[in-house]
Amino acid sequence: MLAGREFRPEWVPSFVTVLLLPLLVGLSIWQYGRYEERTAANSEAAAAAPQVAIVDGTESVGAFQDVVVNGRYFGEQQFLIDNITHEGRVGFFVVTLLALEGSDKTVAVNRGWVAADPAREQLPAIGVDTSLRQVRGRAGKLPTAGISLGGERAAPTGFPAVVVYPSVADIAAWTERELLPWALLLDADANAGYAARDWQPTGLPPERHLGYAVQWFALAVTLLILWFVFSLKKHERND
Repeated sequence: MLAGREFRPEWVPSFVTVLLLPLLVGLSIWQYGRYEERTAANSEAAAAAPQVAIVDGTESVGAFQDVVVNGRYFGEQQFLIDNITHEGRVGFFVVTLLALEGSDKTVAVNRGWVAADPAREQLPAIGVDTSLRQVRGRAGKLPTAGISLGGERAAPTGFPAVVVYPSVADIAAWTERELLPWALLLDADANAGYAARDWQPTGLPPERHLGYAVQWFALAVTLLILWFVFSLKKHERND
């Protein structure tokens, strides 16, 4: 008995609690396990992946592996991937093609984020030096939409081309160039780049899994507290 109340749980709230509590706790444990797996995987990938020098475009490259390429940017064929937000602002990822030295292949380089004109009347200035250079970055992917409608996409009519979530295959078709199947994510310290170059591997970052684990566990605790509170009934006195 607590302050004139006694503990008398009813069967419906108790049944719901017994049903949901293991589920919520299980989801919390699962997300925490995913957090540990993702943390370990990222650490192993960073430790195991050596730096690869791409000379002729034939070397195999692991996902999110450090790469170094030598080549020249195509300044006249650039893409602005629209609807990319950074720090609460809408803008573009700048994707520029780089012709590999000593090869007939090309790689799409994501040079980072630039803000969009709020009035959408003027495109950002994204000119780039086309002299021979060494470019460092990560082997990754271009951003993708949450839902893909599929189907053939219309080619842009001019450059720089404003596009929405193109694939490397789309860019290869539009430019009629042979592109490597991955995109180069320009290093944060590299020249000729823009903002938001803190690239992360594909999939949820470890911190997101940990956050979900905490949320599921908090829901489990809340459910248990609610069940306990609703099970406290006023003590019926028999005078």
